[in-house]
Amino acid sequence: MSKKRVYLVDDELLALEELKVLLNPYEDLEIIGANDRVEEAILECNELMPDLIFLDINMPGKDGFAFLESLEEVKDVIFVTAYDQFAIKAFEINALDYLLKPLNPKRLAEAIQRFRSKVFSNPATPQEDDRLSADKKIFIKDGEKCHFVPIAKIFLLESEGNYVRVYYDKHKPLLHKSLTYLEQKLPDDLFFRANRQYMFNLDFIDQIEPYFNSTLLIILKSGHKIDLSQRQSAKFREITGV
Repeated sequence: MSKKRVYLVDDELLALEELKVLLNPYEDLEIIGANDRVEEAILECNELMPDLIFLDINMPGKDGFAFLESLEEVKDVIFVTAYDQFAIKAFEINALDYLLKPLNPKRLAEAIQRFRSKVFSNPATPQEDDRLSADKKIFIKDGEKCHFVPIAKIFLLESEGNYVRVYYDKHKPLLHKSLTYLEQKLPDDLFFRANRQYMFNLDFIDQIEPYFNSTLLIILKSGHKIDLSQRQSAKFREITGV
């Protein structure tokens, strides 16, 4: 079984050293990096793509949430902090776990077991390119709210200027990315670019209806109706065999 790659972020060097010591007995975890400088940690995490990040929340310059927002990809996060008022906010974004300082080894063991259970039940599929796979999540900070969104749950993406509105469950936060950027990053066997404004998840199609001049109208389970251009209608038929 291959080791899971772990990265540590904390503005206190002593806290980083303590966490390294506490993680040492876990032979299935490999610490691939640790940093007390947020900007450097962002660059390294975007390059190394760790499986799990242990992350302090209250850091100078950028807090843990701003750090996550700067990452291209986030797999799993365990927050480690002295500030328990952030607990509810952390779980709002579906963090794997939340540990208070000073660290309790028993609580750390529980958090790692939670990570192991999740990884074991949902092994990642290898990717040939740099696209995100359906089991990954994207982080969205929309105003004061933070969302940690499983890609497979996103059913519609709508372009709004320099932003994209991301529809999942009953939420629709704004992500500061372009639809073209997301088209290049999201799995192309799951998402289809309908036109300049919309991209949708093929798993959430409810009906496909003939439309004007050999075009198609896609009706999603949410009730959204999206008309495809002639070119995209032809491409959709080719992909799906409709």
